[in-house]
Amino acid sequence: MLCIYNSNTRPQFNLAAEEYFLKNFSDEIFMLWRNEPAIIVGKHQNTLAEINVDYVKANNIQVVRRLTGGGAVFHDLGNINFTFIMNANGDHNNLIDFRKYTLPVIDVLQKLGIDARFEGRNDLTIGGKKFSGNAEHVHKNRVLHHGTLLFSSKLPDLSAALNVDPAKFNDKAVKSVRSRVTNISDHLHEPLTVLEFKDRVMAHIMEMYTDSRAYELTASDTEKIGQLAEQRYATWDWNFGQSPEYNLRKVIRTAGGQVEFDLLVVRGKIEKVKIFGDFFGKSDVEEIEEALAGVMHEESAVRACLRQFNVNDYFNNISVDELIEAIF
Repeated sequence: MLCIYNSNTRPQFNLAAEEYFLKNFSDEIFMLWRNEPAIIVGKHQNTLAEINVDYVKANNIQVVRRLTGGGAVFHDLGNINFTFIMNANGDHNNLIDFRKYTLPVIDVLQKLGIDARFEGRNDLTIGGKKFSGNAEHVHKNRVLHHGTLLFSSKLPDLSAALNVDPAKFNDKAVKSVRSRVTNISDHLHEPLTVLEFKDRVMAHIMEMYTDSRAYELTASDTEKIGQLAEQRYATWDWNFGQSPEYNLRKVIRTAGGQVEFDLLVVRGKIEKVKIFGDFFGKSDVEEIEEALAGVMHEESAVRACLRQFNVNDYFNNISVDELIEAIF
């Protein structure tokens, strides 16, 4: 088993690294890594329905889609991510096994005197509070299992970044289950830094798997992972455009009156929009409705579309920024 202590903290790079090792290596792999503040959404989720757009933007939190299913999770440098990539070895029936890949984490915590448990489909808990969520993806005869380990994360950021009005969206995507969470550091009997804990996890894995050896990314690895990161994980199409069909309805109140936007979005593009409200304007908003059809449901694209118009002619005393607020 190749054991990789990945020090890169760019989420696009780290998710690309998982895919790279999954699809281009035959070795079994264990990797530890951390991300700068980011929301990592599940493969089948509607990204905009999972995030607090205003909070994410104001706090420069990155949003990236992963290969695996499940719900959206918040990452920061107080969170450790672990990845197993394992081969079927002729037994495809046991590829999906959440308990198998989380047991080493439980062992590490129990050695530290913490009563950690596996609960539900894929969660690890302490005292009934979740500190780890896990997900898996199968590619041919290999499985990628990864999980989060909340060690000293900023839990208010976690809650705020994932806080979204459920009434705003109506879609068929998987909804993230909001759980009570806790940090591992709050349960330690002796102080440890996040990097010291990371070292303990790696040491345990290398002791557990007798064929393990340390592996450092080569220049070729880094180049190829970087290319994949830019081609997939850093693109709007992957992170937002992959979202399923959804409807968005939002009402705002402004000095110029109430405005309501009802949007149908398909594969990230606005297919249909209707605008309602008690606002005034000398031009017909149908012109804006027609112009928005076919535009990506992404702020810069919508702004570019609205710049074609003298917005005040259609929405008297209502700004473009206020309209943008109503569309997201």
